[in-house]
Amino acid sequence: MPSRPSLDFWFDFASTYSYLSVMRIEPLAADAGVLIRWRPFLLGPIFAAQGWNNSPFNLFPAKGRYMWRDMERRCQKYGLPLKRPAPFPQNSLSCARVALAGRDAGWTPSFTKACFHLGFGEGRSIQDEAVIVEALRAANVDAQAALSQSKSEDIKGRLKAETELAKSLGIFGAPAFVTQDGEIFWGDDRLEDAIEWVRQ
Repeated sequence: MPSRPSLDFWFDFASTYSYLSVMRIEPLAADAGVLIRWRPFLLGPIFAAQGWNNSPFNLFPAKGRYMWRDMERRCQKYGLPLKRPAPFPQNSLSCARVALAGRDAGWTPSFTKACFHLGFGEGRSIQDEAVIVEALRAANVDAQAALSQSKSEDIKGRLKAETELAKSLGIFGAPAFVTQDGEIFWGDDRLEDAIEWVRQ
């Protein structure tokens, strides 16, 4: 029996457009018979390598104003709530570590969706450990065990390695979708194109 085509889904918990893809990707992939590999990583080091010390949406105000209005339109289109978190961008380090801790156990998608809902759907601070605990509980995960694992040297090292891998692949923003043959699709508006590509 042939294996299912797969797609690597790279996202950062502080990324607005990652929110849209996180909430949309599962049913689209399931309908297409595509396996999604969830790859949390950190945009901060990648932005720093480009000479940026902040989100480009903050560095370039006109771009930031457009992005928030675009998010309003797209969230309305997809029926998603949107409340701008403050500060923006949030520090996504702890969430990314927790998400990585759940990958082997299979709860990364459910935690990720819960965390993005709290962050961008309700405007909560994902830097607050209590909010992370709330997301873990919403995903039916043992919160204290998950947090403990996320603080291990193993997980810290794995997140650094994932971020370096993203950089080596040429990923420069999130969300990004990388196919088995090395094609990169960037942005939520390329999600459907990426899924279609791997089905060819």
